[in-house]
Amino acid sequence: MDILNLSKFNVMQVAENEHDFQIRVETNSPPLACPHCGCVANLYKHDNREQLCMDLPIHGKRVGLLIKRQRYRCRDCNQTFWERLDHTINEKRSCTNRLLSYIEKQSIKRTFTSISEDVGLNEKTIRNIFRDYINRLEETLRFETPNWLGIDEIHIISKPRCVLTNIEERTLLDILPNRNKETVVGYLSRLPNKTRIVYVTMDMWQPYKDAVKAVLPKATIIVDKFHVVRMANQALETVRKQLREGLSAKERRGLMHDRFILLKRHKELTEMDKITLDLWTKNHPSLGTAYDLKESFFNIWDSDTRQKAFLKYHDWKAKIPKELQSAFEPLTKAMANWETEIFAYFDHRITNAYTESLNSLIRVMNRMGRGYSFEALRAKMLFTEGLQKEPKPKYKKRFDDLERYDMNYPVFDKMPPAGVVRERSELPLGIDISTLIEKLEKGEL
Repeated sequence: MDILNLSKFNVMQVAENEHDFQIRVETNSPPLACPHCGCVANLYKHDNREQLCMDLPIHGKRVGLLIKRQRYRCRDCNQTFWERLDHTINEKRSCTNRLLSYIEKQSIKRTFTSISEDVGLNEKTIRNIFRDYINRLEETLRFETPNWLGIDEIHIISKPRCVLTNIEERTLLDILPNRNKETVVGYLSRLPNKTRIVYVTMDMWQPYKDAVKAVLPKATIIVDKFHVVRMANQALETVRKQLREGLSAKERRGLMHDRFILLKRHKELTEMDKITLDLWTKNHPSLGTAYDLKESFFNIWDSDTRQKAFLKYHDWKAKIPKELQSAFEPLTKAMANWETEIFAYFDHRITNAYTESLNSLIRVMNRMGRGYSFEALRAKMLFTEGLQKEPKPKYKKRFDDLERYDMNYPVFDKMPPAGVVRERSELPLGIDISTLIEKLEKGEL
């Protein structure tokens, strides 16, 4: 009876209960030589013991192997030794090698607790197996260093985490455990060919800026415009909340759903929205002024040159009435502190275009977060098969006819002409964000 299909063991006895199999086995390949002196065929059995190791579940039940392990003594050197089991057993984890491999794959898909219940190993052991596995994967994880690097953040398991992306390809490069300068500097310093990074788009977080300046001094920093214009919405929200605090319950009911209308762009308002907004602004002029300021600030970003945007901003700032300056102060202060990086957008119109995708990612990850560690969630995103975005094929000149062709032959984006062969970049471009979110939302990860 071969219930295990392990060629190095003979099954001696099988016991079964409601949740477990316990299978007694012994090895069928005794050692041929002493590991101490190398003496051949001069060994004798000295002792034995039973050793419990876990194996892959069978029929939904945990499997424990009770191994009769033999001890030998060498007649030549008088040394003793236990027979080796590393061909089948990982003694560090007290499980078979195939169970170890199974746990490694499952640890990216499932919680450690659920795996522990299925295989009969302690949760701490599962966690340690996972960490060893991820450390091995980390050594082989390499993505192509982008020309346009995006630095953003998402909140996972109640903490802000730094997110690094390839903006051109809309791919995820990594998620760091925090957004500290030291952590970001460490990541950027390890990037291969980091000098190829020309532009870095980020939010207004000083440690990001300091890290980029330290490691990529020649890169142009551009503040993502969405983080800037969002502050205009926040200023309007401050005015709205301050206004509501001074109103009676009846008056507040007159501003029903005000937040949803006020945060809309004027061009997106329905006719009913416009009528409602006109009524509010007549009764509360400061609210109307704040809305107009928000809209005119958004319009600055339609400017076609940096100079025009700069002039429009200062005209806009001069129009903020004294009673609303405190509400808009966070915005004007940020504009002053980050002026160079904010207005760099008008020279290089690069944004973290994946912002909405990241918002979707946040929602999914928060929903999944219960029972997972940050390391497990990160591994799920970076190491799941099928998520990496491979580079597009490029076409280069065949170099076997040097008399007719120059070595600096251009790269073609379309079908190649005669004499040109297909060439692929060696490294993937990162984790495709849209594919990642799609699989997470479908529960396929």
